[in-house]
Amino acid sequence: QVQLVESGGGLVQAGGSLTLSCAASGRTFSTYDMGWYRQAPGKEREFVATIRGSGSKAIYADSVKGRFTISRDNTKNMVYLQMNSLKPEDTAIYYCNARHPLLVGSDYWGQGTQVTVSS
Repeated sequence: QVQLVESGGGLVQAGGSLTLSCAASGRTFSTYDMGWYRQAPGKEREFVATIRGSGSKAIYADSVKGRFTISRDNTKNMVYLQMNSLKPEDTAIYYCNARHPLLVGSDYWGQGTQVTVSS
């Protein structure tokens, strides 16, 4: 079982930056792929970024590539999303996700944190 708690959301002007954090429980954090997803009002949840357990590889949605950076600190059970050059279309609830690559059904979500980008 993994519990996830996001923080760091807020209101920012277009062009600004925010860093989201996700604190994870559990002693096997480094074995989980960690990701960020987002859901805007009236839209489905969409993938933003993911990072392997070792931190060796990260993948980004095209819409955020070059602006967002996902990272993790396995010594602190933390994953981060650095968001730069924010746009109004980045406004959404951002969710942290933990998924084990080998364990079926090991898919955990945080409660989400609101990010609002004003124009």
